[in-house]
Amino acid sequence: MTTFRKVSRGIAIGGSGALAVLAGTTDVYAAETIAEIIVTAQKRSEALIDVPQSVTAIDGSVLERQQASSFQDYLKLVPGLQLTQDTPGVGRLVMRGVNTGGVASTVGVYVDETPFGSSSGLVNGAILAADFDTFDMQRVEVLRGPQGTLYGASSLGGVLKFVTNPPQTERVEARVRVGAETVEDGDVGYSGVGMVNVPLSESFAVRAVGYYRELGGFIDSIGTAGSDIADDINESESYGGRVSALYSPSDAFSLRLTAIMQNIRTQASSTAESNANTLDTLYGRLSQSQFVPEHTNVDYRLYNATLDFDLGFATLTSSTSYNEFDSPFRSDLTTQYSPLVAAITELDNELLQDQTTAYDKVTQEFRLASPDSDAFEWLVGAYYTREKGDILQFIEAVIPGTVDPIPGQPLLGDISLHSEYKEIAGFVSGTIHFGDRFDLTLGGRYSENDQEAKQDGAGLFVGPTPVSYPTAKSSEDVFTYSVAPKLKFGEHASLYARVASSFRPGGPNVLPPNAPPTVPLTYDSDSLTSYEVGFKIESADRVLGLDISAFHIDWEDIQLFARVNNFGVNINGGDATSDGLEFTARALLGDGFNVSLNGAYTDAQLEDDTPALSGGLKGDALPYTPEWSLGLNADYEWSVGSQATAYVGGALRYLSDQTATYDLAYRNANGRQREISSYEVLDLQAGIDFGNYSIELYAKNVTDSDGRTSVGGLGAYPNGAIGTGVIRPRTIGLTFGVDF
Repeated sequence: MTTFRKVSRGIAIGGSGALAVLAGTTDVYAAETIAEIIVTAQKRSEALIDVPQSVTAIDGSVLERQQASSFQDYLKLVPGLQLTQDTPGVGRLVMRGVNTGGVASTVGVYVDETPFGSSSGLVNGAILAADFDTFDMQRVEVLRGPQGTLYGASSLGGVLKFVTNPPQTERVEARVRVGAETVEDGDVGYSGVGMVNVPLSESFAVRAVGYYRELGGFIDSIGTAGSDIADDINESESYGGRVSALYSPSDAFSLRLTAIMQNIRTQASSTAESNANTLDTLYGRLSQSQFVPEHTNVDYRLYNATLDFDLGFATLTSSTSYNEFDSPFRSDLTTQYSPLVAAITELDNELLQDQTTAYDKVTQEFRLASPDSDAFEWLVGAYYTREKGDILQFIEAVIPGTVDPIPGQPLLGDISLHSEYKEIAGFVSGTIHFGDRFDLTLGGRYSENDQEAKQDGAGLFVGPTPVSYPTAKSSEDVFTYSVAPKLKFGEHASLYARVASSFRPGGPNVLPPNAPPTVPLTYDSDSLTSYEVGFKIESADRVLGLDISAFHIDWEDIQLFARVNNFGVNINGGDATSDGLEFTARALLGDGFNVSLNGAYTDAQLEDDTPALSGGLKGDALPYTPEWSLGLNADYEWSVGSQATAYVGGALRYLSDQTATYDLAYRNANGRQREISSYEVLDLQAGIDFGNYSIELYAKNVTDSDGRTSVGGLGAYPNGAIGTGVIRPRTIGLTFGVDF
C-alpha cells in the first residue's frame, strides 16, 4: 500500500545529485519517494545521478526561499565555486582553483541554450561574468571540471548554466513578491518581482517576468586626505525582465522565443580602504576616499530562438542567439595620477577615467541527438559564433569637487581597442551501454578561431604623438576530448571516472605605447586536462545521499595579465596544477527536516615561476582559492493548522585562508603572497506560507563577518592603503508574496 504525505516542491541538489535543501510548500501530495532531478548537463535530459561528472543543480524555489538572487547568495550551495567581486555585475567566477587573474574567462556562463560572455581575451570577460537575476528560474546547474567538448572554449574550470522556466499551456499563473531590507550601518533597500504565465491556446503560451531590486549602500567617504564627505556611496539597483513564448503544436515540434533584459546600476564599488600588509579595515569603519564620484552600469541583452523537431531517428535542435553586453563606468584616478597631471600642466585637478566595455555576439548551434537507448546514444553538433568588442577609455582632469572638465586642458588620454572573434566548431558525444551496469561516454570537439584587434591612442598618457597600431591578427585550431566510464550498482549508486580537456583561446595582444620588444605580438591559448573519479549513492526513496569526487588538473601555458608602462597586456606563463576533493551529503531527517553538508578541499599552485611582470613564483597557491570551503544547510517546516506551513532554515559557509592577487614586491619582502583571512557567513530565514500568501523574515551575514572578496593594487587610495572588496554586512529583510 502506498502512503502519502505533504511534500515540498523545491529541491536543491548538491554535488552530483544530493539533496541540499527542501524549500517552498504547496498544497499537493506525492508518494513517499522524492522525484528524480533531471538536468541537461550533457545537452540531453538525464537523471542527475546518471551523469558521469560532478554537477550541482539548485532548484528555483530554493533560490527564492534563500533570497538568492545573485552569485554571492548561492555560493554556499555549490562546493568548490568561488567569486571574486567588489561591484555588482563585475565578478570573476572560479571553479576548482583554475584562476591566475587573466582577463579571459575560465568558467563559461549559459542561459538555456545561449553562451553569454566574451569568448576572447580582449573584452575583459573574466571579470564580467553574467550575474542574471534568478527570480522564476527553474534551476541553476553548475558543471564542475573542464567542459570543452560540449560547451566549447573558456570552460576550463566548468560551466554555470541558468535554466529558465518555460511557458506553460496548462493554466494561467501569476506570482508577486515585494520586500524591504536594511544593512548594518547603511541604507534601506527595496525589491519587487513578478511573473505571469498566460496560455493563449492549447499549443501556445507566453511567460513574462519583471524585477527591481535596490541595495542600500554601507560604505562612506569620510574626508581622508581631502576626499569627499558622503554616506552610503555604494548603493546599487538592478532591474529588468524576461519574456518567453512557446509554440508546441505536437510532441514532435516546439519553438521557443526568449528575450532577456537586465540593467545593473552601481555607484561606488563595495571596496574598503585597508592596511596593505594585514588587510585590516582602516579608520575604524568601512570607508573609501571619493574625490570623483564613481559609477558602473552593466546592461545585458539576450535574444534566442530554440527549435526542437523530432525526426524519428533523432531530434534536431537549432539554437540561434544574439546577445549584447554594455558597461560604461567612471573611475576615480585622483590619488594615483593627479599629482603627475599637476606637475605637467600646473593645473589643480582631480582626475577621472570614463570607460566603456561592450560587445555584441551572434551564435548558432545545430544538434542531432538520438533517442534514449539501452545500447547506444549519440549526439552530433555544429557551432558558430561571431563577436565584436570595444574598449573605449577617456581620461580627463576636472575641477576639484565637481565633474566639470578644466577648460583649456591638454588631451590626457583617448584610447580605443576594437576586436573581432570568429569561431566554428564541430562536436560529437556518444554513450555505449555494455549491459545494465557499465557505460562508456566519449566526446570530442574540433574548433577553429580567427581574431583581429585594432588599437589607437592619443594624449599625454599615451605619448607625445598619437599612435595607431596596425591591425593585429591571430588564428588557431584546437581539439578537445572527454572519456567517462561509469559502473552502476543498481538504480541508486554509481562509480565513474572522467578524463577531459578544455582550452581558452589566445589572440592578438594589446600593445602599450613604446612597448619593449619583450612584449609578444600575440599570446597563446592555454589548455587543461582533468582526471576525475567520483561516487554517487542515494537511498531508494532518495531521502539520503552522498556524492564525492576527487580530481587532478594539469594546466599548461597559463594565461596571465601583466602591466607594461601602466597598460595591461596578455602573456603566457608556465604550468599549474590543482588537486582536490568535493562532496555533498544530505539527509531528510523525518517529515519536514532536512540537512546537507557540502565541502571542497583544493590544493592549486604554480608549477613554474610566472614572468616577473605577473608576480607569481613556483609553489604559490593560485589566487582566490581557499584550501577548504564548507557549507552547512538546514531547513525545517511544519503544518500550522490545516492551511498553512511554517518554516525556519539557515546556512553557514566557511572559507579558509586564500591567496590574493599576485604582487612580486610583496612576495619578495614577505616570503609569501598577500593572504585573505578565513571567515564564516551565517544566513537565517523563517516564514509562513498560507498557500496563496506568504511572509518571510530573513537575515544575511548574521554575525556581521568582515570577509574579503578581492584585493586591489597599491596607489589607488591615500596613505598607502589598499582596496579590498568586502561582503555585505549584516542585512535584515522582510518579504511578502502573493500567488494567483
